[in-house]
Amino acid sequence: MTETSLDELGPVDFVIVEFPAATSNFTGEMVKELMALVDAGTIRVIDMLILVKAADGSVDAMELSDLEDLGELQILEAQLAELLAEEDVEHLAAAMDPGSTAGVIIYENLWAAPFASAARRAGGQLIANGRIPIQAILAAIEADEALETAGD
Repeated sequence: MTETSLDELGPVDFVIVEFPAATSNFTGEMVKELMALVDAGTIRVIDMLILVKAADGSVDAMELSDLEDLGELQILEAQLAELLAEEDVEHLAAAMDPGSTAGVIIYENLWAAPFASAARRAGGQLIANGRIPIQAILAAIEADEALETAGD
């Protein structure tokens, strides 16, 4: 990346999708949805890994270039930055269960890049971000519904 492109970079996030032992099923549907986000200009994939955590806790990390049949992901593979270091992989794999397989995607939020760039030009900096798990949102909705029902 050039200095100019770094100044225009949007927020960068990661997701890990874990599959329990003996059920790893990276389907074409997942690739289709990922490519739709890329094609729409919503995200730019920066790095992607497949992690396999053995029963003894050891982790094997594979880059897309290590895989034989990439299909539509071949388009992304040529553009990946291979950003993650060994200690990053160990940190990410810590959340995995032994015997599982996971896909890791590091991506730039292109939709937020103009705002992030404007904030930096104004002297601001991102000091925190986070995600609210869908389970927490569902629990909050259920709690609100329970309060409404109790009030009737």
